Amino acid sequence: MATLKTTPNKGSVKAFLDKLDDGQKREDCYAVLDMMQKITKAEPKMWGPGIVGFGDYQYKYESGREGDWFLAGFSPRKQNLTLYIMAGFSRYDELMKKLGKYKTGKSCLYVKRLDEVDQKVLKELIRESVKHMKATHK
Repeated sequence: MATLKTTPNKGSVKAFLDKLDDGQKREDCYAVLDMMQKITKAEPKMWGPGIVGFGDYQYKYESGREGDWFLAGFSPRKQNLTLYIMAGFSRYDELMKKLGKYKTGKSCLYVKRLDEVDQKVLKELIRESVKHMKATHK
């Protein structure tokens, strides 16, 4: 079985964010950092070279693969700010309708700029996802 490359490490979250060239993206990342830290009540950690994660949970797939992952996280990618909403989006239709301008993957929320989404709705989405993950992965 392949070893997961994205694991928590001792890298500095502040140093990682401070290296971002795009001032707006850096500002957005610090806002998301604050938001996720308050919601999860967990200290941010670097996961791999480019993801900031908060908290953790253990998962186990039917295939037998298992591991640890963060409850919520984000990454400043070149095209978008990626927010990891680990519960996915299918149970949050009403929140998604009110969120604003975004795209999604399975558990990834892609936003160009934080001011293009309703931050109160975003906070609720993160809060509900974390609550769901904690309830289903004890």
